[in-house]
Amino acid sequence: MDLNLLRALDALLQENSVTRAAERLGTSPAAASRTLARLRRTVGDPLLVRAGQGMVPTPRALELREEVSALLRSCDNVLRPGAGFDAVHLQRTFTVQAAELLLVGLAGNLADRIHTEAPHVDVVFLPEAMEGGPALRQGWVDVELGVLAHLDPEIHTQALTRADLVGIARSGHPLFHGRIDARRFATADHIGISRLGKRLGPIDSALAELGLRRRIAVVVPSHTSAMMLARETDLVALTLADWLPDTTSALGLRTFPIPLDLEPLELGMAWHPRNSADPAHRWFRDHLAAALLSASGTGDDDSGDSDARDSDSDDGDS
Repeated sequence: MDLNLLRALDALLQENSVTRAAERLGTSPAAASRTLARLRRTVGDPLLVRAGQGMVPTPRALELREEVSALLRSCDNVLRPGAGFDAVHLQRTFTVQAAELLLVGLAGNLADRIHTEAPHVDVVFLPEAMEGGPALRQGWVDVELGVLAHLDPEIHTQALTRADLVGIARSGHPLFHGRIDARRFATADHIGISRLGKRLGPIDSALAELGLRRRIAVVVPSHTSAMMLARETDLVALTLADWLPDTTSALGLRTFPIPLDLEPLELGMAWHPRNSADPAHRWFRDHLAAALLSASGTGDDDSGDSDARDSDSDDGDS
């Protein structure tokens, strides 16, 4: 089927004039006349016939007019980006790889957001066990959320927000009995947080520049387990600034600024380019970004898609 031929037929039937149809199609009257002759042969009907100074449609042309117009509208809808997407009828499960601390803060907000528009959409959160691997490329994960590193070269990323690390300890911890400087911070026993069991990270590098060293008494795989451990001991852990303040207070914990010159964490999301133009995937990414920004207190943000890669860092090692 020649779609251009259908467009020419539509113009001719709507205008009942070769000249006006040619103007509408951006071509010459002679070309429009040749197209009409071709259409007459194809349809087996004269379609437009002379009536004085003008032309009038045949009964067959009148039958085709609305049918052709509707067919073209359907074709345009099929080819339009995001055509046919209606969240309320979407039945799909999206998989997100994220640190436990992030998902605890945003999962409820995200669920409320998407279920308001798409009651049949589900979300599966996976731990960062496959981070830096082929999960996005292989389609095992739809979106990776957090500090982005070791991504395949074709992966698309979007920066969302920056977050500072802060210390966290039980409210009655001796650290809070005076000003927390670098020396007192280093003197406390710490909880290391690393999925891979690493003991040293940016905190230790910053302390070393000051001639200081901390003792990492325990290493745990997640921020959440570190917070629970800090609640029951005099160990100091790390968390994100202004993240889960109600939970922190309910656990009897208190945060404090880290007395070191540390770069904030760059939080973003990553996805494979095969999903970039998918309207449902784009809709989900928008809601995921909004949920993270809402949880972090930064509100709506339009950072735009970027192919720039975040620095090689690991927010889990601290």
